[in-house]
Amino acid sequence: MRPILHGYRYSVYVRIARLVLEEKGVAYQRAEVNPFAADVPAAYLALHPFGRVPALVHDGFALYETGAITRYIDRAFPGPALQPEAPRRLARMDQIIGVVDAYAYWPLVRQVFVHDVLRPSTGANGDPAELEQGLASASKALDALETLAANDRWLTGPDLSLADLHFGAMIAYFAQSPRGAALLAARPRLAGWWRQLARRPTLATTDPGLPS
Repeated sequence: MRPILHGYRYSVYVRIARLVLEEKGVAYQRAEVNPFAADVPAAYLALHPFGRVPALVHDGFALYETGAITRYIDRAFPGPALQPEAPRRLARMDQIIGVVDAYAYWPLVRQVFVHDVLRPSTGANGDPAELEQGLASASKALDALETLAANDRWLTGPDLSLADLHFGAMIAYFAQSPRGAALLAARPRLAGWWRQLARRPTLATTDPGLPS
């Protein structure tokens, strides 16, 4: 039975799960859920009591939290392995994902992308103070990730891993900001990594566009 991915199409974390499903070649169904709606369906809250996205259901097995979902997909389905076998590379993958969640998501997406790209695209004004704060925090996070990135094709070595897809979903938004793109270009390892990742067909397949 095909897994069902519940989530909001514009969510970075839903896109991470979709990228993993696509890279593994897993056929899946999508169920749209807007976590910002005033009336999140009770059926969804039964899957995810905190009302966030995504959630995955596979043969009656329900799972929430993006990291748990992506690791489950990698373990449960055939296709290219997305977690390194070498303990140190695997630890680096986990570290990068942790750093991205804790220190990069908010400035890259909720501050820089939202205030420099999303709000202007809808005719609203971005908050200059939020944008500047986001750019400063993004610089620190990118510096840390530039240091952690392997001197190789992908973030943890020669093979694509969950770390690349996790961070890539955020950079896909962040790099739409000219200021964000400039910060990324100033970090040679991350800039080269993003040029490679951006060419993968799965990035185009999972591109949600911008809300109209």
